[in-house]
Formats: sequence, structure tokens, C-alpha cells
Amino acid sequence: MTKAIARVPTRNGSRYLQQLCKHWAHNLAVEFTPEHGTITFPRDARGATWASDALVTMDARDETLDVTIDASSPEHLDAMKGVVARHLDRFAFREAPLTFDWA
Repeated sequence: MTKAIARVPTRNGSRYLQQLCKHWAHNLAVEFTPEHGTITFPRDARGATWASDALVTMDARDETLDVTIDASSPEHLDAMKGVVARHLDRFAFREAPLTFDWA
């Protein structure tokens, strides 16, 4: 597995975490509280080109939304970074674009 972590500066991390989890709960395996969320992207997710599951984990802090992505390959990881960033920016339209410093 390949991993990337971003600390996204925002005071609205809990709101965005919950909105994104609710949005993806219609099609994906999602678990969340106001402070923590996990989303599993199966290998057969709509439009997926990867060979195994990916896991997105989010933790809302006072000043950041911490996002971790575990993916099966560097290519899969890059694709997931874009998916997560685009979706969070939609919910954070007043603050968008959010800053994602992936490490």
C-alpha cells in the first residue's frame, strides 16, 4: 500500500468531513462521527482503474482537517488525491481552493 497525508488548514473540518461522508455514503462503505471518518473505495467503484481497495481517513481538528489516503499504487494514490481534493473543495466553496500539502 502507498500512503499520503495532508493537513488541510480549515476551522470547518468537522462540517466538511460529515458532508463528504454523507455524500459518499450513498455508494461506498462509510463510517463517521463529527471528528473521524473512513471511506472505503472498492476496486470496482464507478470509473475505478485500480486493482484493489483504497481507504480514505479524515480527522477533524480545531485548525485542520487531516486526510490520509491508503492506496494500492502510486498511480492509484495520485488519482485518489484528486478525487478527495475536488470533492472537499465543492463543500468548502467559501474557502476553496483548500490547501493540500500531501506528504
